Amino acid sequence: MEIAFISLLSDGFGVLRYFAFGKNIKDIITTNLEQGLLSTFIQFSLCKNLFFTFPLMMNPIYELIVRRFCEERYCVWLRWLVVLIVTFIALVVPNFADFLSLVGRSVCIVLGFVLPALFHLISFKDELQWHGLVSDDALIVI
Repeated sequence: MEIAFISLLSDGFGVLRYFAFGKNIKDIITTNLEQGLLSTFIQFSLCKNLFFTFPLMMNPIYELIVRRFCEERYCVWLRWLVVLIVTFIALVVPNFADFLSLVGRSVCIVLGFVLPALFHLISFKDELQWHGLVSDDALIVI
């Protein structure tokens, strides 16, 4: 039931976005806003959010790389190198936003649909009736 709600919410957001901006919609929703103080504030806030959450998102990668290549627990130069490599890739790859959208959608589908169904199947395999098994298997396969 939760998955259906999340799907409807996501689809509803997409439909409202289309109704608001029509066929001239751009990939990044904030670029559809008219230029002005509110638009600048929203884009600045999103940039600030990205600046402060990037280290949090990259922390597992830092930990893996530091454990593999450094004997220390914390290696500043290696963290800077990883940030520079990621920045270079984002600048060099053409249409990076399209690639990022593809990766993001793939990961979000796995996190939102596949893993919950898989964990439910593993946890309650002996207690589920046939329709519960079929629905979990269908979510995993589809």
